[in-house]
Amino acid sequence: MSIDARRENPAISNAAPRRVAILGSTGSIGTQALDVVERAFDEEGAPRFLVTALSAGGANLDLLARQAVSTRAAVIGIASGDPAELLKKIHELAPGYQPQIEAGPQAAATIAGLEADVVLNGITGSIGLAPTLSALKSGAILALANKESLIVGGQLVKDAAAPGQLVPVDSEHSAIAQCLRSGTEQEVEKLILTASGGPFRGRKRHELSRVTPAEALKHPTWDMGLMVTTNSATLVNKGLELIEAHLLFDVPLDRIEVVVHPQSVVHSMVQFIDGSTIAQASPPDMRLPIALGLAWPERVRGAAQPCDWSKATEWTFEPLDTAAFPAVELAKDAAKQGGTHPAVFNAANEEAVLAFHAGRIGFLDIVDTVEAILSEHSADSTLSLESVLEAETWARARAQERLTLQNSSEQQ
Repeated sequence: MSIDARRENPAISNAAPRRVAILGSTGSIGTQALDVVERAFDEEGAPRFLVTALSAGGANLDLLARQAVSTRAAVIGIASGDPAELLKKIHELAPGYQPQIEAGPQAAATIAGLEADVVLNGITGSIGLAPTLSALKSGAILALANKESLIVGGQLVKDAAAPGQLVPVDSEHSAIAQCLRSGTEQEVEKLILTASGGPFRGRKRHELSRVTPAEALKHPTWDMGLMVTTNSATLVNKGLELIEAHLLFDVPLDRIEVVVHPQSVVHSMVQFIDGSTIAQASPPDMRLPIALGLAWPERVRGAAQPCDWSKATEWTFEPLDTAAFPAVELAKDAAKQGGTHPAVFNAANEEAVLAFHAGRIGFLDIVDTVEAILSEHSADSTLSLESVLEAETWARARAQERLTLQNSSEQQ
């Protein structure tokens, strides 16, 4: 079954605000989503969205409490932390407000399954898989910013999604979904994902051996968390996005291309069989794809600032240096292997990124570790939530073992 992001879903009525549940509300995607919600009104001045539930990891209870009070969400979830402390903070701000509190590792999945029109999954990492499946089971539109859950879940997620139920929030995939409205499925020649190139664009492989974690976090365009920013520096993020595009739009891997576009204004393109290429362009601002994900297939007026065509500007495009940044080709190979290989790719990378920021390994060791773990993996032929979790557990343990041995060897 094809997950077609072009399909207009008529199930949600425009007569009332869309009820929205936001997972990962204290993160980058979540905070920007709440900003979109706060500023979104229809032509009559009525709010377009109503936040019914929020969930977060629990590391920032002060912010979560303020978000809860601001939205008056009926249900609040935390994966870790003291729910009584959260409720106390909420009551200090709004004594009469009494939300339901869900706590524990399954809180996000529980909230994703509650009654809502749209669930925005803004969780970082493969822990977003269970909430993704829960949201799809509920019948809500899933605005997916958690690319890892689709990548590691693969066909499992696709089988759970009804046509039009899954709407991408990544800027690149949102751009492709918009561009695809210009033609039919049969008219698509290829998808073109754009990449900023990260902070090390233009450097050769030997020049990357001594880069520091602080340097890896200096992304030239986007303000993101540690994992996503580091993945952008290694181009792992673009490899994950390539797999995601393949799964979302059912376009073969060899018809998806990555091109470096440092300005990050053209967010991705679709080339059609007649030679035309349709591009989606806007200044880098995640509020635009977030708003589109919440309101799909409609747009939200004023969600982000448009390009200023009164000023001279220049956009450049460069081929990807796969020798210096092999992560994209490695991700493509993992996707071709199928099964649980993408889950292993993602899990091994997450462990290697954490080791890099802990000062245990070098920058180049991140992708080298992923490649080594993938070469050892034998994919489970039956894809299920259990097999995905088992493969991830194996990959994390094997990566930690390899990284510990490597670190010990280098210190001797």
